Amino acid sequence: MTTRRTLLSAGTRLTLAAGAGLLAAPAVQAQGEWPARTVRVIVPWPPGGSTDVLVRIYCELLQAALGQTFVVENRAGAGGNIGIDATAKAAPDGYTMGIASVGHLVINRFLYARLPYDPTRDLTPVGVAWDLPNVAVVSSQHNPSRTLADFVAWSKAKRGGFTYGSPGVGTTGHLSGALFAGRIGVEGTHVPFRGAAQIIPAMLSGDLDFALDNLASYVPVIAEGRMRALAITSAERWPTLPDLPTMAEAGVPNFVVSSWQGFVFPAGTPAPVIRRVNGALRTIVAEQSLKDRFLRVGALAVWSTPEEMAARAAAEAAMWEEAVRVSGARVE
Repeated sequence: MTTRRTLLSAGTRLTLAAGAGLLAAPAVQAQGEWPARTVRVIVPWPPGGSTDVLVRIYCELLQAALGQTFVVENRAGAGGNIGIDATAKAAPDGYTMGIASVGHLVINRFLYARLPYDPTRDLTPVGVAWDLPNVAVVSSQHNPSRTLADFVAWSKAKRGGFTYGSPGVGTTGHLSGALFAGRIGVEGTHVPFRGAAQIIPAMLSGDLDFALDNLASYVPVIAEGRMRALAITSAERWPTLPDLPTMAEAGVPNFVVSSWQGFVFPAGTPAPVIRRVNGALRTIVAEQSLKDRFLRVGALAVWSTPEEMAARAAAEAAMWEEAVRVSGARVE
């Protein structure tokens, strides 16, 4: 009961933070029509990764829509917390925006002993920007499984269960794998890597059994036939992989997992700024060319209101708390 009250309270605070960002703060007109100068967008990951690439696409389109430069600033480190903290502590004048993942908004408060920022107090949601589901994959050469049910049976027959890779402790790839192992009642041994660029060779060489990681990283090797996709963690079948079942269809219900991300401003950012960016994002996402561009790399471009983004974070808290608990992960 205490946990439930805590989760509901946290979700309520995030929802209130969304509203506070729209109602509180000085009028943007005090500094002239926004944007009057370059807007920096803090990406809490290194250059070249999927988040960095997708944010740069958005920045290009926001620049065209709003008539001002949106420049990416990469602030990587500490599981993305350095960049998010920089966003949270920036001046709330509309000229610093960040991209935050479900990890920053939900998972990390269960994973880290302490955080330098409070996602429900220090950040104002703008809207969800994309969904990145995870995909269950095995090596076509080294694993006989053709369905998720095959893999479950194979894992139960294998002494010691299965090994699975992830981009690091506390990532959705790590927590999804731990949650999956717990749900099917099989021991799963986590092997952390620095990213999919290291996981994929380990799987292709037969040193690693399984991954339940971001689809975007595995699209090429699935298309080449070197890896076999068994299921996807999205709520519905993926448009570019129509024959691939969802986890529920494959026999593991209540397993909708996404590394979704959305734009945020520091709490206190003027309401007109948030409304203008949210409106621009809605127009951008309506373009089929953007949707197609994202789908090609394994992401789904989406739009939401700030309130819907806050509600999504609150709704997923219980699942991610379970995943962190099952994984045994803790970062001091």
